[in-house]
Amino acid sequence: MSQPRSTARTTAQRHRVRQELATAAMHLFSTKGYEATTVDEIAAAAGVARRTFFRHFRSKEEAIFPDHDDTLVRVQAVLDSADPGEHPLDTVCRGITEVLRMYAESPEVSVERYRLTREVPALREHEIASVARYDRLFTRYLLGHFDEAAHRAGDDDPLLAEVAASAVVAAHNHVLRRWLRAGGKGDVEAQLNHAFDVIRETFGTGMGVGRAEPAPAAPVAQQDRPGAVVVAVARTGASPAEVLRAVEKALESGVD
Repeated sequence: MSQPRSTARTTAQRHRVRQELATAAMHLFSTKGYEATTVDEIAAAAGVARRTFFRHFRSKEEAIFPDHDDTLVRVQAVLDSADPGEHPLDTVCRGITEVLRMYAESPEVSVERYRLTREVPALREHEIASVARYDRLFTRYLLGHFDEAAHRAGDDDPLLAEVAASAVVAAHNHVLRRWLRAGGKGDVEAQLNHAFDVIRETFGTGMGVGRAEPAPAAPVAQQDRPGAVVVAVARTGASPAEVLRAVEKALESGVD
């Protein structure tokens, strides 16, 4: 269902004001310096009142990151609407692609923002805090796709979830910084997709899809004595080496 016309108009107006404030802030920070620039000056340069500035941003450093809140909502929507059959790591990769597109929509603005965050510690700290929100979001999502009840000694799915989420964020940041240092030139989304391939190869086989169903039995192994049967159980997505270890363990425990 499409948004009511009045709601869409209000959303567009809000976006326009936020962008104008961000543009004014970046221009003043670049020409006058971050410390010397006041909120009143940013508001005046954007043609709005001081109270309007604070309806959109809580501080002047937040003003040059106008899209993170909206992007976080879009990322959450990607995770919430994912097909249950989609690999959770693929879902997370699709989610962080929304973040990349936020930067890629305005290359010149993104490049200037990058320069400022390198020069102003307060802006750098704010950027780090913003990135941490995505990391937490992806970690919670991946943790939600592991079956804690099936956790056994030797498995560490929660650790895998946190490391994988951090890897996705780190890959995004690496590709983004390289693109920004190149002046915002090149197909940055294609570069990110290549990085995702590396992550999938590293983590993909160790993650289940959805809440795990009871793991199917591994191939039945028979012992030397006639009629003896031992059943080994391996988790879904286990590697061949893990399945082999499960069989060996079952054989050992079945010895009288």
